[in-house]
Amino acid sequence: MEEQKNSNREEIYSEKVKAGKRTYFFDVKSTRSNDYYLTITESKKRFNKDDEGFTYEKHKIFVYKEDFNKFLEALNNTVNHIKTELLPDVDFDSFDHAREEKEHDEAKPSAVVSELKWD
Repeated sequence: MEEQKNSNREEIYSEKVKAGKRTYFFDVKSTRSNDYYLTITESKKRFNKDDEGFTYEKHKIFVYKEDFNKFLEALNNTVNHIKTELLPDVDFDSFDHAREEKEHDEAKPSAVVSELKWD
């Protein structure tokens, strides 16, 4: 019976967006009645002074199918307002190019070759 509970809440689909110190997860999950919903999770890595390690602070939003259209419309309207009314001179496409260049550079093998000595 426990196995059945876990399988009903499995992730169906997932997308991850790294954004500086934050990571966003867009996950499709299923309900017990085989319906689907979206969870949006913001995860921030934080230094924990007590044990000098790291913890992750997480915030979640649940969006259900009956709200998908309203949620998407409000998100698009808000982002478009920022782009066109508040920051019309910003080239938002340049952020994509900078990210793509960074990912490309990180994927390249290092040009620095260390001299190896075998004793």
